[in-house]
This record gives sequence, structure tokens and C-alpha cells, in this order.
Amino acid sequence: MKALILLSLFAYATSNAQAAEICSKSSPAHTVALLELYTSEGCDSCPPADKTISRLYQSTGLNSEQVIPVSLHVDYWDYLGWKDVFAKKTYTDRQRTLADLANSRTVYTPEIFIAGKELRSWRNGMADDIRRINQQAATASLRLGIEKLADNRLFFTLQGNSRQDAKLHFALLEQGLVSKIQAGENRGATLQHDFVAREWGDAYPLSAGKAASFAAQLSVPANAKRKSLSVLAFAQDKQGNILQALSLPLCDALQQ
Repeated sequence: MKALILLSLFAYATSNAQAAEICSKSSPAHTVALLELYTSEGCDSCPPADKTISRLYQSTGLNSEQVIPVSLHVDYWDYLGWKDVFAKKTYTDRQRTLADLANSRTVYTPEIFIAGKELRSWRNGMADDIRRINQQAATASLRLGIEKLADNRLFFTLQGNSRQDAKLHFALLEQGLVSKIQAGENRGATLQHDFVAREWGDAYPLSAGKAASFAAQLSVPANAKRKSLSVLAFAQDKQGNILQALSLPLCDALQQ
């Protein structure tokens, strides 16, 4: 009986250790490219860009250790007859901030930024741009650890260390979202979206050369599918450069 109890305790400890390993992740030594798509369901030129992002890994052969896409739905198309349920003013504000840093007076959709810089030639392919970023040694390191999901809130830890002052941003992403559009420029279309930012947290400060750890949380939308969720974290300096990015899907234990 004693041996059976010890065996059970060992199995329990091993299971917990495996879960902890699955539910945490650290960034690699190279720079991971963050790809930001600014889009809207009210924009008839946006669905091709949405598809490009959805198929990014398949079409380029790249993975989340090389590039992390995020689709941010802006709200300035909502007045044209169709309100995008995924749109937030926060995402519009971020797009305008990136445009200001680039000394651009306009924002538009679809617009793509890679590593904080606008990429107008994305239709011609992005793999080479992404690989050039991957060749750079990371100037910040990140670690994510998902702890629990309770009362529609996801609790996790964020750790960051940057060679320069930066802000540590984080967001909740969801895959496989589908909308049937009933008005506006895309009326009658059924649109699918991936890597959609569902929630966006308030950034934490990172001081140059000082490791920092934060206890963070994000709301989980009631209609979200847990198996399709992931957490995104990235460090960005005051010039808008993305120093490092990291994503982590919810572990199996939290997908139920």
C-alpha cells in the first residue's frame, strides 16, 4: 500500500511538472517578428489581408518562433452601416500611435506593421522581411506562465528583461472566428478571422537592464472558445521598435 501511495504521489508530481512546463514559455535568443494587421469587417479590401494572416504559417513555412501575427480590428469603419464586433478604440489608438512614430498623417485598412514598422509591400510576400528580423539577436527576453482561468478571467505571470527602457504589452488572441456580415461594404459575405485581439492589457514598464516580473490578468469573452485562445506578449521601445515577442496557447487543462 505504501508503495502504491508513493507511486501515486510521484505520478501526481510528474503530471503537475508537465503541466507547468506546457503552461509556460520563454522567448528565443533571436528576435521574433510581431506582425500587426489593422483591419475591419466594414472594409471591402480587408478580407484578402485577413486571409493572408490566417494562412501565414502555411504559405511561408514559418512558425511562432519566427513570427507572431495579431489582427487588430479598428472602429473607424463602424459608422458606415456595420459595427465590427471585434473592433475596439484601443486598437485604433495603437494604429495612430504607430503612424505618428513613422511621421505618417494617415491610417488606413488593411495596414500591416512588422516589428513596429509599416510594410506597404506585404502583398508581394513577407517571409524575407520576417527572416531578416529573425537574424537579429533579441535585445529583450520574455517569459509567460499561465496559471489559471477562473470567473472568465485568465491569470498569468509576465517576466521581462530589456537592454533599454521599454513597455511590456500583452493581449488575448483567438483563432477561428466567423462573422456573417449583414450590412456595409461586405454585406452578404461570411468572413473568417484568426489571431484576433479580443482583449488588450495595460502595458507594464521595463527599465533598462532590470529584470521585472508581473502578475497579470485578462478578461475572457463569454463566447470565446478556450481551445482557440492564446496569450501574446511583446516588448516595445519608445521609438516603436518591437524588441521581442512571445505567444503561448492555453494549456490543455484550461481548455475544458
